[in-house]
Amino acid sequence: MPLPPPPRRPDPDHVPSERELREDLAAAYRLLALHGMTDLVFTHLSARMPGEGHRFLVNPYGLLFEEVTASSLVEVDAEGEPAQATSWPVNPAGFVIHSAVHRGRADAQCVMHTHTLAGMAIAAQQGGLLPLNQMSMEFDGRLAYHDYEGVAADDNLAERERLVRDLGDKPCMVLRHHGLLTVGRSVAEAFYWMYYLEQSCRIQLAARAGGAALDIPSRGTVERTRAQFSTGPTKGWLPWQALRRKLDREQPDYKD
Repeated sequence: MPLPPPPRRPDPDHVPSERELREDLAAAYRLLALHGMTDLVFTHLSARMPGEGHRFLVNPYGLLFEEVTASSLVEVDAEGEPAQATSWPVNPAGFVIHSAVHRGRADAQCVMHTHTLAGMAIAAQQGGLLPLNQMSMEFDGRLAYHDYEGVAADDNLAERERLVRDLGDKPCMVLRHHGLLTVGRSVAEAFYWMYYLEQSCRIQLAARAGGAALDIPSRGTVERTRAQFSTGPTKGWLPWQALRRKLDREQPDYKD
């Protein structure tokens, strides 16, 4: 296989078109499916539409993540109600968490929420995510926690406010007894955080399952490692180009 041309330097000020956004978000759905981070037809990834209005893209309710395409994504308003003609239903109740984060964070261009085995297991453990590996050390000080209050419902406005307050300016959150959530200035960034947050949860479960006592690095080592990771506006851009190329080769219909 010939080498692809090297990716062009990213423009941090680029505003994606609707078509670009649809393809990126559809790619993210496929990649979560590819990496085993789905819950049948439940959970959502959402992206803010270009422009000044409060419109977002979400998956049609009932499709598996591996079936989502750019054109099948549904434009919804801030309440999760369809803002376009669609033959597939949407799930406004499932958009409650996304709506709160998009409203509360101007930088929340993309919000991802998962119910993975590893994520839900860590969400049920006292102490949360531990800095056991350099992957998990990147989340030191960047990971928020929100206590469980029952199934997120559209009639609980107070919980929406608490969720946004708990998230603060962090890019990632553990929803206790529930799952994981990440926020990005782009689909690429939100996916980067979700992929490595999931990996960190899996590492912790594997380390605990080994039976030996856990070796926690010193506070100074954790802080130094955390500072070595970049946090710029093109976070996650480079691996995202590689992942898109993989989908172009193996699942090109995601662009349909």
